[in-house]
Formats: sequence, C-alpha cells, structure tokens
Amino acid sequence: MPEADLVLLTGAVQAAGDIALSHFRTDYRRWDKPGGAGPVTEADLAVDAALKASLSVRENTGWLSEETPDDGSRQTMNECWIVDPIDGTRAFVEGAKDWAISAALVRGGVPVAAVVHLPARGLTYTAASGQGAMLNGAPIRCARTADLYGAAVLANKGALDPSHWPGGVPPVERHFRSSLAYRLCLVAEGRFDAMVTLRPTWHWDIAAGALICVEAGATVSDAGGDALRFDTPRARSPGTLAAAPALHAGLLGHLRST
Repeated sequence: MPEADLVLLTGAVQAAGDIALSHFRTDYRRWDKPGGAGPVTEADLAVDAALKASLSVRENTGWLSEETPDDGSRQTMNECWIVDPIDGTRAFVEGAKDWAISAALVRGGVPVAAVVHLPARGLTYTAASGQGAMLNGAPIRCARTADLYGAAVLANKGALDPSHWPGGVPPVERHFRSSLAYRLCLVAEGRFDAMVTLRPTWHWDIAAGALICVEAGATVSDAGGDALRFDTPRARSPGTLAAAPALHAGLLGHLRST
C-alpha cells in the first residue's frame, strides 16, 4: 500500500537527513565528478549508503541513485526506489540551506510514494498516490494562477533564452533555487506558480517532486507536454514543466510554434 511505503520512506529519509546534517558546514571531503558532472562529497555517499540499507528491507525492488552505478537490473523489476542523496550539492558545499534529500518509490514507471526532505530548513514534503501532498504533516495545494503575465516561475537563466520558445518567451518573473526537487515542492506548496527546466533531467532529481506536485493539484510533464515515465533505460527526461493546469497549458503554448 502507498501509505505503508510512505511510512518506510519517510523514516529512512529523515534518518539520512541527520547524517547529512552531521557533515553540513564541517570539514568533509569533496571532489569533482568526471566529465564536468559537478561536485560530490562524502556526505552524498554516506546518505546514499544509509538509504540503500534502510530501503533494502523491501525485496524485489530496484535501485536507482545518482551516487550508485546503474547496472540495469532495475529494468527487470516492476518497482524501483529512485533516490538523490543530496539534490543541490553545490548549495550544500557553499553552506546554503537549499539542498534536499529526494526519494520516491516508482511502480510501473509511475511514482506512488515520495519524500523530499530539507534537513537544514526543517521541511519534509511527502505524498502517496491518491492521498494528497503534505508539508510537515499539513496538506498543501498548488497555486491557481492561470495568467502567464507576472507568474512566478522557478527556472535557471538559460531556460528563458528565446531559442527555446518558438511561441515567444512568456512574460513571467524568474526565480531560482538550487535543488530541482525543492523547486517542484515550492510549486506544490503554492509559493511559486511554475517550475521549468528545459535541460535533459535526471530521474532522481524529479521523481519524488513530480508526485508531490501532482498530489497537490499541479500538472507535470516533460518539456514537450508528454507524461513523465520513470522506468526508461536512460534515466533522463527531456526537461520538466510543472504548474497549475491552466498555467501549464499556457507555458506549453509558448514552447510550441503552433
């Protein structure tokens, strides 16, 4: 049941958050991944190991994590844990608070339980399929914004480059947070109207936040408007777009030339 899965997941993520906090703003080891893939720290690896140990009590469930090599075995299973031990590692390294632990249980390619935990901010976003979305145990809903003009959109600078918008760059106000998972949750909470990323997006960055957004009433898709699937051999989606239904449709209209 999604509710039982969520209890297991929440406990594992919050315990892992304590591990991350024990490293935060200390003299931990850090290095750069090959190929310009960004920084990684001993905290990332410690959280990854703790989550895998806690969640492995569920048998016959695959594993996909940013910090674990993907051996493809998850493709043979109907269920899979998708984990980002620290989403927003650059923020973690800089001593900023906007980093998150993001984890979801995916069944048949669709998230059914999700947790996004920001230990340094004391925030825990949760959702189970058909059960709504919560922040620290209280229900949350996305904004009802329908007008693009002045809508508060979370995106990096490159996402609003005119080359990406055949229908014209939408007249929105751009904001930014380091963690993609946190951006999705801020849309779910109604603090921002939409989240847009047009880069290929790793599944561990968005699987948990996508369910939280959907359960909060938002529409979530890839940048072309297609439903997200989290069981593909290549664990990436062609961008991500999340917003209230009417605003989502308006943003898609600008992304398309017709």
